[in-house]
Amino acid sequence: MKQITCLLIIVFLFAGIQLRLVAQTGDPVDHVNPFIGTGFFGHTFPGPSLPYAMVHLSPDVNTQGWTYCAGYLYSETSIMGFSHTHWSGVGMVNGGEVLLMPTVGNRLQTVPGPPENPDEGYRSRFDHDNESASPGYYSVLLKDYQVKVELTTTKRAGFHRYTFPKTENARIILDLGHQIGNHFSDELSELSILNNNRIEGVKSAGLGKLYFVAEFSKPFLYYGTFDNDYKTPESGGSIWPYKNGETGKNIGAFVTFRTSENEQVLVKVGISYTGVEGARRNLSAEIPGWEFDRVRNEARSVWQKELSRIRIDGATDDQKEIFYTAMYHSLLAQYISQDVDGKYLGSDKKIYEAKGYDFYGSFSCWDTYRSQHPLLTIIAPGRVNDFIKSIVSKTKTYGWFPAQHFLNVYGESMVGDHLVPVIVDAYRKGYRDYDVKFLYEAMRKKALEEPKPPVPAQAGRSGLRYYIDLGYTPVDRVTESVPNTLELAYDDWCIAQLARELGKEEDYRLFMKRAGNYKNLWDSQTQFMRPKQADGSWLEALDGREQEIVTEGSHAYYRYFDPLLVGRRPNRHYTESNAWHYIWSVQHDVPGLIDLFGGNKAFTAKLDTFFEMSPNITPPKYVGVVGTIGQYVHGNQPSHHVAYLYNYAGQPWKTQEHVRQVMDGLYRTGPGGLCGNEDMGSLSSWYVLSALGFYPVTPGDPVYAIGSPLFGEAVIQLENGKAFTIEARNNSAANKFIQSAVLNGNPLNKPWLSHREVMAGGKLIFEMGPKPNKKWGTDNQM
Repeated sequence: MKQITCLLIIVFLFAGIQLRLVAQTGDPVDHVNPFIGTGFFGHTFPGPSLPYAMVHLSPDVNTQGWTYCAGYLYSETSIMGFSHTHWSGVGMVNGGEVLLMPTVGNRLQTVPGPPENPDEGYRSRFDHDNESASPGYYSVLLKDYQVKVELTTTKRAGFHRYTFPKTENARIILDLGHQIGNHFSDELSELSILNNNRIEGVKSAGLGKLYFVAEFSKPFLYYGTFDNDYKTPESGGSIWPYKNGETGKNIGAFVTFRTSENEQVLVKVGISYTGVEGARRNLSAEIPGWEFDRVRNEARSVWQKELSRIRIDGATDDQKEIFYTAMYHSLLAQYISQDVDGKYLGSDKKIYEAKGYDFYGSFSCWDTYRSQHPLLTIIAPGRVNDFIKSIVSKTKTYGWFPAQHFLNVYGESMVGDHLVPVIVDAYRKGYRDYDVKFLYEAMRKKALEEPKPPVPAQAGRSGLRYYIDLGYTPVDRVTESVPNTLELAYDDWCIAQLARELGKEEDYRLFMKRAGNYKNLWDSQTQFMRPKQADGSWLEALDGREQEIVTEGSHAYYRYFDPLLVGRRPNRHYTESNAWHYIWSVQHDVPGLIDLFGGNKAFTAKLDTFFEMSPNITPPKYVGVVGTIGQYVHGNQPSHHVAYLYNYAGQPWKTQEHVRQVMDGLYRTGPGGLCGNEDMGSLSSWYVLSALGFYPVTPGDPVYAIGSPLFGEAVIQLENGKAFTIEARNNSAANKFIQSAVLNGNPLNKPWLSHREVMAGGKLIFEMGPKPNKKWGTDNQM
């Protein structure tokens, strides 16, 4: 008996070891936590989607205010419903189209009701204990109705599975009035109840029309429509039973079933931007049947394949969760817009066909050009040409080279012209399956001319005429004048690189000269990039005076220069930043910036102060100044490259120290794990690249600055069948400094790595230690 007992103990112990091994060495998909970033204002959403997909199906808890850009906030306790469009980590309050909500009860409610009193509408309370999310799947129990909700998706369709209690009034609300934010359209939404299993229609929103088809697995017992903007005098309500169609701005439909205990009712919803017929095709092609678990498992498999492009070892469980969730968010950032047959809606509202490629309708490029697009040139090379082909198509249909935009809705948007570096970075890394000559002429024209009707003036480069004539954009004429100058100078440098690649030497010289325009705002006395007025004089320093706003015509700006002032748009001098944050935005000419300071010693002293000084800014306080280390602000993009600048000034060990400081201190597990707005993968892709050990300081230059690798080993599985391995020996939280490096058997003493070296495969080995080796990495030759 004792022998049997011992044997059982050994078996159970072994089983326990096996279970722990599974937990520690599980597939990359098992380490993703979609709730990271749903706290504070990371603006991520926990619901299911696929990489590069059109559908992003997720719960909405509230729709009004910047806090609810993604519709979801982890601290909330009630859910309005489940809508099919969301933006991953943007500062734009938009999305939430085509909301479904299952309910139970005799009372039919057509408004969600307020969070402080869910009983006033159809929203329901929920607990996080009964909520879960993983790549391609989301589940929650709606406490008020005792309905279990499960969601999964394909690229263009959402799949809902609702498990109801026994009831005579199991109901599903379809609310087309639901919208995240106030981007409402003057056009009307429409819906039609075609039969006892199908509803079709169109939701009109601020960024255009979204068409949908919803199919139900169970025939309706009752059905009807509602219009929350219209109440009949007779009934005092807005409900029309057995009406099979509705038109209006705030309309919806309801369907009712009789269900047994734990009966499942499934709903599948296809969407399209081209028309209802497109939504029908998308739904029938991607979810032809009712096998929810099959679709869920396929979604998981897709994510597993994408996330397995990078394998890490020598990482804690927390680091794996942070890393693979960051990779997950990076792969969510680019959204296709075409139907299964390639049809998509152009910027001129006409239908086109993408033949042999995927069309991407949105580019949040001020956020994504810095790290998210460069990351995809490594781990998603099959997508890169499609991004650029999409830009070609947009330029042709719009008649002008666009800037940052969503769903082909263009405008001046964020500062700069940053589709330029997205293109040039791809081209210089060897991605060339598109009409580069057409694109070059389009970006050149935009850099030299203002648009003419019908292209609106705001689609051109802000302050272009001043920039050309004066060599800078003046603060008394142009909003955010300093970064406008600096970022256009960088964009011009990118154009110059492409001009040289194409053999256009005269253009190369022209744009390289303009790339030096940043020097025209350098104030050697204060050592800042300082606002300058149209007459050539510096904006006066604050010097203890009270700040005020000056208005000249339609332009207003802060009267005095204060290096710590971020301020509010449209009056501010810098974009979401102050003079301390933006002084480093000369990615294309760091040696030139160092020369302005007078050499490496003065430059690194200023950098040291930047990281060590108080994080406080001059009021009014700005919500984007978060994730701070001194004046370094990791919660916003302009600081993202700054820790790597020590490499250029002969002190790479300080890059290693500060990069580790950011990774260890400003990325955490759980809902509050992001230190700022995710911004379409920018925070996450920074982490993925930096954790591997390198970062693209200058997109457009196919070179990476080396930082401090976070893991014992990381293997990048390249699409060409090769692998690039980064091994960090003796790596730990304390051993963050590079002692030596070997690339493919050859000593590496420079803090740079080329894109070609990465994509060729091979092995990079770092010896790590607890103290800086101040001799390593001092060879600055790229």
